[in-house]
Amino acid sequence: MASAFGHAFAAITIGNSFNKNLFNFKFWFIGVACSILPDADVIGFFWGVPYESFWGHRGFSHSFLFAAIAGVFFALIFYRNELKIKYRLALSVYFTLCTASHSILDAMTSGGLGVAFFSPWDNQRFFFPWRPIKVSPIGVESFFSEWGYNVIMSELVWVGLPGIVLLGAIWGVKKYALKSGKM
Repeated sequence: MASAFGHAFAAITIGNSFNKNLFNFKFWFIGVACSILPDADVIGFFWGVPYESFWGHRGFSHSFLFAAIAGVFFALIFYRNELKIKYRLALSVYFTLCTASHSILDAMTSGGLGVAFFSPWDNQRFFFPWRPIKVSPIGVESFFSEWGYNVIMSELVWVGLPGIVLLGAIWGVKKYALKSGKM
């Protein structure tokens, strides 16, 4: 997996492309939580769930269906009375993208068994052909080691820099739209 830091930064980057009227602590907190949520499946290791099983690490909780369910669920639960339906729809999309970004980043890592993007219909695990992100160790203790340091350095290059470029592009587009009266 990529680290929680890389996943959280992806959620923040994605969130900046949405309408600023949605921005508040709850928006950012739920987005970051969704970006980390798929790794809740590591609890299965303590219960003897095999890594490669449907409920194993990078199984169903890393699928696009799970991402869509989580996105809609969080938008409905936390925003059911607050916003117009178009905003709840936008929030569902945002939370879905945050959750799905986790699996996409994991498929770009150097370790593990791959990601079950299409579970439950197809439980085959996939990696992308290009896997530049160092896989993060599971567990807090292991993360504070040379391995964890290498993961952070890898994510700075392969998640951080592209994210900063994307944030700059989003900022530029929004600034242009404001100046031209299109926003």
